[in-house]
Amino acid sequence: MNENRRTRSGHTDHSHPRRLLAMAVTAAAAALALTVGTAAGLPAVAASHASTIAASQSAIPFTGQPTDPGHEGGQSPDPGQGHGGQGGSNGITPGNSTAPGGNAQSPDTGQGSDGATQQEASPASTEESTGVVLIDTELGYENAEAAGTGILLSKDGLVLTNNHVIAGSTKISVTVATTGKTYEASVVGSDSTADVAVLQLKDVTGLQPATVDDDSVTVGDDITAVGNSEGQGQLQAAHGTVTDLGASVTTTAQGSEDSETLNNMIQVQADIVSGDSGGALLDDEGAVVGMNTAASSGSATVTGFAIPIESALSTAESIIDGKQTSTNTLGYPAFLGIGVQQDSQNGQSGQSGQSGQAGQSGQPSQSGSSSQTAGAVIAGVYEDSPAAEAGLTAGDTITRIDSTQITDGTGLSSSIAEHKPGDTVSLSWTDADGQTHTAKVTLTEGPAA
Repeated sequence: MNENRRTRSGHTDHSHPRRLLAMAVTAAAAALALTVGTAAGLPAVAASHASTIAASQSAIPFTGQPTDPGHEGGQSPDPGQGHGGQGGSNGITPGNSTAPGGNAQSPDTGQGSDGATQQEASPASTEESTGVVLIDTELGYENAEAAGTGILLSKDGLVLTNNHVIAGSTKISVTVATTGKTYEASVVGSDSTADVAVLQLKDVTGLQPATVDDDSVTVGDDITAVGNSEGQGQLQAAHGTVTDLGASVTTTAQGSEDSETLNNMIQVQADIVSGDSGGALLDDEGAVVGMNTAASSGSATVTGFAIPIESALSTAESIIDGKQTSTNTLGYPAFLGIGVQQDSQNGQSGQSGQSGQAGQSGQPSQSGSSSQTAGAVIAGVYEDSPAAEAGLTAGDTITRIDSTQITDGTGLSSSIAEHKPGDTVSLSWTDADGQTHTAKVTLTEGPAA
């Protein structure tokens, strides 16, 4: 995504070049605790990593004026920074309190709640690793890479994970922990509200899926959280106990995004950290009872939160069955390929690289254009995108898609979201000189929602 939403950043471990961690600046594909904002909005331990972000080599060129990455609304239009918001991801920021529904505070972004690296964990055994996979993502529109975890659901390679692990990704690689084999993966679908996503590994058969427990856990049960802790490329097992059931984890409202809540979570006392997202919460018999999703920060004792496996599988089954809902995205979203200026009362602007989740300005944005035409003002255009092929440039104002009048970034987002990759739309815009243009544009496949 993304941590009250989840963007990702690459952090270089020079001894392990592939281990680019999803840690600072605003959220993490790998991160458990999920928030959006600038580095200044993170706890000190996370903000201290802002200067160590390593750029990915797969960045997609963006032509235009970079906009303020502190506002969400889509992919960052400044690939060189690697810390933009990401469209379609809804992060969760668990609070320090262990009480259900406690106020969300700053997230854990990869180091454990006291600022130290994960201490109370050990390498996962073969039994604990069975059916658990390591996920590495490239975020080409954000010039970043990230890491997370997943749960293998079937012999033919269906994988369950958190939406925020894969949101904004342009390439996904999945490694089966027990065999060490790595496969390319595609997104079957995702649901940002439930923070669930389903992946399909390519060209695989005969894999050993995880064992799912049909019985409910109870408070006091022993559990083990297994995940790709801190993105190190090796599964770790953190042992602990269930401390509450039916817990609520609430996001922190930021920018134009309202806070959101995940309910009915399993709350545990276990040393869950960044990278464990999407991993397996195991009972004392080694069966999966939940999917690791969030963890607190700011205190010596880590409070973790997991989506009950029954709930996660219910959402996953709808995705696998191809059932369209008001909150899910089947496959990949339609993509225009622009950054959108946002207007706000303080005059700052936001961004939207993924036009399916384009800017969320409540008022028409006039910045970046010499005209006063109401619409979605383009901050910049991604190379080789439908927008670039149509001749759109920074400063142009999109005013209409087909018969729909566009008055701001939110309207643009909603209109594009109604389409699928491959759809052709009629796009109207006004350039910085006030000249109007119309062109047929075929939307392409965007990064994961």
